[in-house]
Amino acid sequence: MIAPVAATSRDASSVFLALADPTRRKMIEQLSVLGPVTISQLTDVFPISRQAVTKHLDTLSDAGLVETERRGRERIVTFRPEPLHEAIDWVSAVEARWDRRLAALANFLALETEDANQPTDTDQKGIQS
Repeated sequence: MIAPVAATSRDASSVFLALADPTRRKMIEQLSVLGPVTISQLTDVFPISRQAVTKHLDTLSDAGLVETERRGRERIVTFRPEPLHEAIDWVSAVEARWDRRLAALANFLALETEDANQPTDTDQKGIQS
């Protein structure tokens, strides 16, 4: 039986896509430690061009993981953890389903083992003969 799919406020796949790249994960780490920074400051931390940093930030922004605000000539980037919580919720739901399935399998196997260890009528007749 296939379970119905619930609609969520944001598709977790965009978060997973953003987290798939190690550079973007490092950017999130930096932003979570440093707080809001300019794109120039973020570019100084990574051995890639400003254009590459901006492309990574665009992907993170599409996933809702960062927010960019213009202050004068600078763009300030801020980490937004909320989409991570949505992805964690999705992973937790999948984990719970698998835990239930594995528990059911363990119960089934325990019953099968118990039944296999029970003597049958033919086994008892063979002992008496």
